[in-house]
Amino acid sequence: MVISILISCLTENGKEKSTNVLNQKQDTISRLDEIIERGKLIAITDYNSTNYFIYRGQPLGYQFELLKLFAEHLGVKLEIIIKNDINESFEYLNSDKCDLIAIGLTITKERNKLVDFTEPFNQTRQVLIQRKPDNWRKMKTMDEINKQLIRDPLELAGKTIHIQKNTSFLQRLENLSDEIGDSIIIIEDPEKEVEELITALAKKEIDYTVCDEHIALVNQKYYPDIDVKTPVSFSQNIAWAVRKGENEFLNEINDWISGFKNSLTCRLIYNKYFKNPRSVNIARSEFHSIHGGKISQYDDIIKSISEKNNWDWRLIASLIYQESGFRPNAKSWVGAYGLMQLMPFTAAKYGIDSLSTPEEQIEAGLKFIQLIDKQLPEEISDKEERKKFILASYNAGIAHVYDARRLAEKNNKDPNIWTGNVDEFILLKSNPKYYRDPVVKYGYCRGEEPYNFVNEILERYEHYRNVIKN
Repeated sequence: MVISILISCLTENGKEKSTNVLNQKQDTISRLDEIIERGKLIAITDYNSTNYFIYRGQPLGYQFELLKLFAEHLGVKLEIIIKNDINESFEYLNSDKCDLIAIGLTITKERNKLVDFTEPFNQTRQVLIQRKPDNWRKMKTMDEINKQLIRDPLELAGKTIHIQKNTSFLQRLENLSDEIGDSIIIIEDPEKEVEELITALAKKEIDYTVCDEHIALVNQKYYPDIDVKTPVSFSQNIAWAVRKGENEFLNEINDWISGFKNSLTCRLIYNKYFKNPRSVNIARSEFHSIHGGKISQYDDIIKSISEKNNWDWRLIASLIYQESGFRPNAKSWVGAYGLMQLMPFTAAKYGIDSLSTPEEQIEAGLKFIQLIDKQLPEEISDKEERKKFILASYNAGIAHVYDARRLAEKNNKDPNIWTGNVDEFILLKSNPKYYRDPVVKYGYCRGEEPYNFVNEILERYEHYRNVIKN
């Protein structure tokens, strides 16, 4: 018999602290079983130009793609938590607020005391980042350039090196200082992560930093004036981390990694982020969330119209990406057109056609959304659930959503909750047993489309919320 145990602790003034949702599961339920039961893998990764970012409205990144594939392997959804502070990531993991850490951690003895590491995905080494001489392009040979750069770690004596706080770089530089028998001045930056420190170095705000070689090589493409050729460590393994003692979950990850590491997909994903000649243009794009901060060229219009209608513009942007990929001339096989993919009858109702401006298209789309909202019953009172009903109605038509509500109610499900209730019956509206039910008034619906429509828009919206300011 499984008994739920609520663990609470009292603050100094006697008030109860709320326990984390993940802590409310009994210890006898394994992490793997809990993830499957929850239907979601919760993972920490860091926000930078290789691991996780948004480009032209699409979530991308090396760690993001690996996590997504592993979540698909488990048959669950993926939730990303962004943490660029490594100690904070460990605290989150060990206080049961996530399932794993995927930020390209190097395996060290100290970290092995805190977490269990998976099989390594790859290896790297730590390298010194320094600026090339100001006139390096005019120098005739590499020897001339190398003479003005640090190539021997002994030359680091007395030098000041800025590093990201709470990284393995600190321990390595302290050991290196002992090895060379002289002081290296190490400054841990509490604010900047690795790529920000490289940018500061390129701007001549600092002189030296250290990072993993594969990250350094990517950033050298952005900043050709930096040098990344001086190693300060031997090769080190890079892996994911899980809580100690979660052996079943760890074994599941390791089995997946073993099959994945030698696959073509694994090589393609790695090359996409670390050996892609287009990465410079992508990173410099105004539609890169880190360097440009835009989702699309229509951000300002979407923000303005969404704000007037009391909608989060990032949700509307996710809807537009789903419908048209931000292409104002997009046209579907059923005749829907424009950014919002309105059907001709609906578009005409709001005075727009295929020649209307993007602003007019978005304005009409929001008016249609507001109409759907007014047509839905007040009983759907939960704001988050109501958004799902609106999105489903936008895609399939409100009549089919009403049918799904009636089916849910008939089958003892909640007609006012989408997830796990009405969504199940929108799917079943493609089954004759259900679309011929007496409570169904509008017949067949290819329910997979609105079901996926809602899930994909909301999933993308969460990624936008992670990295794009409202």
